[in-house]
Amino acid sequence: MRISQMTAEQKAEYMTTAPVLGLVSQMAVPTIISMLVTSFYNMADTMFVGRINTQSTAAVGVVFSVMAMIQAIGFFFGHGSGNYISRKLGAQEFEDARKMAATGFFSAFATGILFGALGLLFLRPLSILLGSTGTILPYTMSYLRIILLGAPFMMSSLVINNQLRFQGSASLAMIGITVGAVLNIILDPLLIFVCHMGVAGAALATVISQVVSFFILLRLSMKGGNFRISWKNFTFSRYYFFNIFKGGVPSLCRQGLGSVATVCLNTAAGVYGGLYADAAIAAMGIVSRITMFANSAMVGFGQGFQPVCGTNYGAKKYERVREAFFFCVKVSFGALLVISLAGFIFARPLVHLFRNDVDVVRIGKLALQLQCAVFPLNAWIVMSNMMLQTIGKSLKASIIAAARQGLFFLPLIFFLPKVFGLLGVQMCQTISDICTFTIAIPISVSVLKEMKKKI
Repeated sequence: MRISQMTAEQKAEYMTTAPVLGLVSQMAVPTIISMLVTSFYNMADTMFVGRINTQSTAAVGVVFSVMAMIQAIGFFFGHGSGNYISRKLGAQEFEDARKMAATGFFSAFATGILFGALGLLFLRPLSILLGSTGTILPYTMSYLRIILLGAPFMMSSLVINNQLRFQGSASLAMIGITVGAVLNIILDPLLIFVCHMGVAGAALATVISQVVSFFILLRLSMKGGNFRISWKNFTFSRYYFFNIFKGGVPSLCRQGLGSVATVCLNTAAGVYGGLYADAAIAAMGIVSRITMFANSAMVGFGQGFQPVCGTNYGAKKYERVREAFFFCVKVSFGALLVISLAGFIFARPLVHLFRNDVDVVRIGKLALQLQCAVFPLNAWIVMSNMMLQTIGKSLKASIIAAARQGLFFLPLIFFLPKVFGLLGVQMCQTISDICTFTIAIPISVSVLKEMKKKI
């Protein structure tokens, strides 16, 4: 029987008794596919827009920070509710899990409506604040306006996706995400070039695909032994919101600060790019998409680890949590090492693939090579963050989550460009990753030792 068809009781038994390495791999395959497909359609979006002009490419990079914030809020409710659900599944406290599923979903949808309305109300000043230059601004507003309309569906889709994944139904989550991504890739050239909508067509393709994905995921969440989302289970209880906050804050720190970091990156690229400001913004946006795609398989692998981690931690089977963690770190490090070598060697053609502009390629090539140099360090950083967040170590998880794009990146993006100019912008993420790695090791090792004592 497939795990997505099992009852909650059967899932709890299976997740806490099946061999760990095989279980993590089984959970990881659908999530890896979901992450790769999602990242690919984000890259395809940039590639198609890159055929218009440099300003449109830069606009997509500028709006990426808003999409990162939408994802941050979606992950806040999705991880906050999903982590709780996985632990309650292991403890076999199913009624609590049902209430959390409904509370997380409806809270995210309401927040998405508010987020979109405020964004549309302040569309022009928001576009300027995000780092748009005068030449990029019209394209940014055209793209952002449509994206904000889809905010409620984007946020709540992420909640359903993560709740399914934390219940072990990663294959169902994969179906909903993949269908939306494929639809986006089909609609992009149709709306951009055939319908002559330009950058607005790319945004509309994204929103349509997200809405379709939302309804598919909502339907799939009602299948098998998954905890169905029902309004009658929604509760304003402080207890559930506290647990969403506790489990979701690390995601909000990671994604939210990532959004702020993107704004600062675009601003710095525009200021220190000089005569090549638009090219610098476009180049850094392209590099962000490439590294996100390269990172997606590892993140997907970690997402396969999370339901195993949460369920077994809830069942007090700490030895299984440790075994799964070290397995994921080893596999991720090896994969990232290969990817980083390929990215370093083929940096120029990779950037050129997105935009045939000599200045964009020149700036993006060096930025990508610098990031590839330390890319394998993300194996320990990301897996540590996922483990700490899933087992409820919210403060420690938040510190690691905030470190990469907040504690280190934000000060560096203000300081390094003043000393090194555009080179400071290009090297900022590299130095931030090294600093984050140095603090992630002692934090996660202390928790691993704590679990070892409990065994």
